[in-house]
Amino acid sequence: MRPAFGLPQALTILIFVGGIVTVTLKYASINVNHYVDSYTREQAELFMQSATEAALLRIGTFDRSGGGCLRELNVTSPDQRFNALVRVERYYLADGSGCTNVPYTPITYTPSHGMLSMRVVVTTASGAKVLHPIRLERRSLQRP
Repeated sequence: MRPAFGLPQALTILIFVGGIVTVTLKYASINVNHYVDSYTREQAELFMQSATEAALLRIGTFDRSGGGCLRELNVTSPDQRFNALVRVERYYLADGSGCTNVPYTPITYTPSHGMLSMRVVVTTASGAKVLHPIRLERRSLQRP
């Protein structure tokens, strides 16, 4: 008989190589999921900034002569992947007589006139194709 690899040694090598390939594919799929989630989260954060700016534009042009201020605003992304709920929690006004439906704090310091505290919540839409649902929340003090 000639010395050579036998069937048990060949199967052992195949199982070892198969295990290495399996572990490599598992780590590759984990990295792909991480990059997809990071990309989706970055899109949601950029949409949150856009929704905040859209709300400030809407608040700045809102007609308060009817006895109320803008309380909340819903914004949907153009690709229908994200929804944003912008809620004004408090206005800081020198004369809050036009805001009867929203809490306001009277301000006597002129440079701070016209501030508002808002909360923006961005969530993935119900029919959006994303790997993991996203929910981001940001509270900020803005000047419309």
